[in-house]
Amino acid sequence: MLAARAVAAGFPLITLTAAETMTSVAATTSSEPRGLHASASRDARSGSPRQRLQKLLAVPGYDPGRVNDLLLLRPDTDGHSAPEPKGKSANRHVVFFHGDIQNFQEEMALQPEGAQWLSWSLEQVALTLGRRFPDRHVWVVRASRMYLHKFSCYHNFVESNMFGAPEHSLYSPDCGAFRHLRALLSHGMERASLPNPLQPQGGADNIPLGFSLTLVGFSKGCVVLNQMVYELAGARADPQMSHFVKCISDMYWLDGGHPGGSETWVTGKQVLKELASSGVSIHAHVTPYEVCDPMRAWVGREHGHFIKTLEGYGASPNKKLHFEDEPPSIKNHFRVIQEF
Repeated sequence: MLAARAVAAGFPLITLTAAETMTSVAATTSSEPRGLHASASRDARSGSPRQRLQKLLAVPGYDPGRVNDLLLLRPDTDGHSAPEPKGKSANRHVVFFHGDIQNFQEEMALQPEGAQWLSWSLEQVALTLGRRFPDRHVWVVRASRMYLHKFSCYHNFVESNMFGAPEHSLYSPDCGAFRHLRALLSHGMERASLPNPLQPQGGADNIPLGFSLTLVGFSKGCVVLNQMVYELAGARADPQMSHFVKCISDMYWLDGGHPGGSETWVTGKQVLKELASSGVSIHAHVTPYEVCDPMRAWVGREHGHFIKTLEGYGASPNKKLHFEDEPPSIKNHFRVIQEF
């Protein structure tokens, strides 16, 4: 969506300056033998961020035919923060859903529109989140389809058209975002040989001690979080899923946007009432690129409705408009990943 928005809004795809570009990460290519890469990464319990980053290809979710590639950045065990009880720290996880253009570094480098945004490749985002959450496992979920190499489509989590515009639905015990995410993390943890892995299904006995989740959606990736809001009531009522949902501590919406003409932010009162009562800490970080675009005025209106409705139901969402004194730009749209 970024490429299309840039043309429509008159914003050029600006190349970041050398001072703003982060150091490149040597990414494992898709052709590397999976077993060899996984075996080498098992020993990366500490050390440099590059050593702690692992690519996991074609990880299945609840339906074995629905797969996503994952990046896993293990916690910085050599950090200087105060140690936590082992059972608590070992099972804290952050899951990130990316936006358009973003992809593995080697794939972005091959595309003219992607090459100038390598600072925001999935590998670089994982490292950025690792600095933000140094004591947690960071998972970056690659969209299962990148239409024209730039439009992220999360159809494994929510029904979407080829450009990634979603069609949200309520909870189903046989599919949906929560069920796919749980199985995806379970199989990813098993593939990465993490201790005490999450089980793909089941009640309280199948949730590891101290397991917690922080969910972060950026731009198009926010459609996954929105789908989870729609599913929340049904998931909380399902004894096979409720304990997993209770492990979600925080949800971050970072400058959400998609090519559809509505539902960029959730506005339904009943589903937002459920979110407000869930106990999840809600965070909404936006930039003028999305919420102040006169060509897509509904995005700003929906964002305001999202915040006001949650507050009306007693929630206290953490909200911030970043770069409000600067012109809207794709560059600042990406920078919210660093600033939230």
